[in-house]
Amino acid sequence: MEVTSIKNGIVFDHIKAGQAMKLYEILNLDKLKCQVAIIKNAQSKRMGKKDVLKINDSIDIDLDVIGYFDPEITVNVIRDGILEKRARLELPKTVTNVIKCKNPRCITSVEQNLPHIFKLTNAENKIYRCIYCESKAK
Repeated sequence: MEVTSIKNGIVFDHIKAGQAMKLYEILNLDKLKCQVAIIKNAQSKRMGKKDVLKINDSIDIDLDVIGYFDPEITVNVIRDGILEKRARLELPKTVTNVIKCKNPRCITSVEQNLPHIFKLTNAENKIYRCIYCESKAK
């Protein structure tokens, strides 16, 4: 199978095998009008198998969302067929409106327009807590 390179766009590489569709849904890529390629179970020397997502257009992506989803993903920005930028991600210190607080007593349950903000409290175990009620993200 051959998937050609893109001229301008973004390539998400080193996605854990089987996770590309989940990332596709989280980033709402179905709403894009451009081509999006999902490559599942590609051979990888480093990972054994991996998924890859290619977006054939230059769009704004919230890297914190991707870092929260999986900080091991590599983000490659392609311009005129050349790698312009490679971003290695890490767990973001805070995430806003990525996770929803499940605590029914949290202020975010009552105040509908209040942003859901979670703070990284334990990087080793990837634990985020709501800044309002301290509930752990699920």
